[in-house]
Amino acid sequence: MRFEIITIFPNIFKSYFSESIIKRAQKKKLVKINIHNLRDYTNDKHKTVDDKPYGGGPGMVVRADVIYKAVKALTKLKIKNEKLKIILFSAKGKKFDQKMAKRFSKLDKLIMICGRYEGVDKRVAKYIVDEEVSVGDYVLTGGEIPAMIVVDAVSRFIPGVLGKYESLEEIKGSYPVYTRPEKFKKWSVPKVLLSGNHKKIEEWRKK
Repeated sequence: MRFEIITIFPNIFKSYFSESIIKRAQKKKLVKINIHNLRDYTNDKHKTVDDKPYGGGPGMVVRADVIYKAVKALTKLKIKNEKLKIILFSAKGKKFDQKMAKRFSKLDKLIMICGRYEGVDKRVAKYIVDEEVSVGDYVLTGGEIPAMIVVDAVSRFIPGVLGKYESLEEIKGSYPVYTRPEKFKKWSVPKVLLSGNHKKIEEWRKK
């Protein structure tokens, strides 16, 4: 699966995507993550991606024409029957969850647009993207952290990314886990987990 991330801060992603499971997934060519600098799709010498909002108001707004140019470039070489979706991160978007992550994992390519400043020209949400996505009921300074969250959550559903299928636990299906030492201060590991009785352990976990 390919993740195409459009941002004005491409260096933000380097550390997170070069560690642990995501790093191994890329090395095994299970996922491919491409970071695109939105400023590369501008026409002026200052590489301007934003402007003042019509009607007045605070801050600057990311321009629709620049985003359109970036998206057009990333969809120009669309493969036949390729499953593609374009999303924009927005506080007004649909809440990202495990169900959405699983749905996205069925795609061949996911293009993610990271907003900044005071927001993104509404025409992007109306005419360019397929969905607006939010990672929570709070406001962030940009869409870069949400993009990392989506890549991480979606990648887990791709066969081979996780060491064991059992690691792909659902939110409501997760259970408490313990390890050594067996007793720490006055806190002990539940006896059933030390019993060696796999049937009872499975029942305990389901409960």
